Amino acid sequence: MLELVVQRRVQEAEDIISLDFTSALEESLPAFEPGAHTDLHLPNGLIRQYSLCRPGESPSSGRYTITVQCARESRGGSMYVHEQLTVGSRVHASEPRNLFELLPAARKHLLLAGGIGITPLICMRQALALRQQDFELHYFCRSRARAAFGDLRRSAPPAQSPHLRLDGGADILVAELLKRPDTDTHIYVCGPSGFMDCVLTTASEHGWPSANVHKEFFAADSSHLVADRLFEVQIASTGRRSEIPVGASVFEVLEQAGLDIPVSCEQGICGTCVTQLLDGIPDHRDQCLTDAEKATNKCLTPCCSRAHSKLLVLDL
Repeated sequence: MLELVVQRRVQEAEDIISLDFTSALEESLPAFEPGAHTDLHLPNGLIRQYSLCRPGESPSSGRYTITVQCARESRGGSMYVHEQLTVGSRVHASEPRNLFELLPAARKHLLLAGGIGITPLICMRQALALRQQDFELHYFCRSRARAAFGDLRRSAPPAQSPHLRLDGGADILVAELLKRPDTDTHIYVCGPSGFMDCVLTTASEHGWPSANVHKEFFAADSSHLVADRLFEVQIASTGRRSEIPVGASVFEVLEQAGLDIPVSCEQGICGTCVTQLLDGIPDHRDQCLTDAEKATNKCLTPCCSRAHSKLLVLDL
């Protein structure tokens, strides 16, 4: 666990702030690659995941930057960050983890950001520019007032400047960008669920290989909840079985039974709790495992995933 202190706070745009952190112990911070995130352990007990961005700087410069949009109808993390974290505030954070990596071998990178989803992609843009690799960044935003990183966007060379797409007609623009599948081009998309659905559906309809489409979600898909039903999990090491009722997660039931499973986001986004599966068919509801990983049925995220079979046997 890292102990961080807020060194700088900047109002990036309407309802969006950036926070720069350094080590509270004056130690060097672990380096990270574009697409990485950290789990911020807030003083009120909440744990939230935020992408790391280093606009204009090296990922190993000894400073972490996160950009947070105030979501007043969220679970409370962003409100706390906006209202309570100021210069000098101390927090704990995990070392960076990366589930949204750039593929170095790709000939071209197409970066599609929706709203606050610009955070990991602006870091990718910086890295690709330094490596002199071919890329485009398209930034879809409700209005110019809500578009973050204005100084960076204006100062970038024309060939590297993000294409700012203001609200309206996103589906048409996305369809135009993705109309010609290219096996040498990789797509990276991050943003709200509606925007993500638009990009992922369009890419699939136009024949883009799934291996060329990389995504990072803000929240898990809750559309499955109507189909929930009771099932059992068995702990391989002890043979103990537990019922998982509707409305409770595997993690919650096992935690009450005394098993220590590391979790963070509890939405299937961060990958912290991925657990090996020895038997059974899971109902994958996470956004961190790849389609290929899900197809093997060899692991699952107990924080949110459930079961298609009556029993799951976990390697615990």
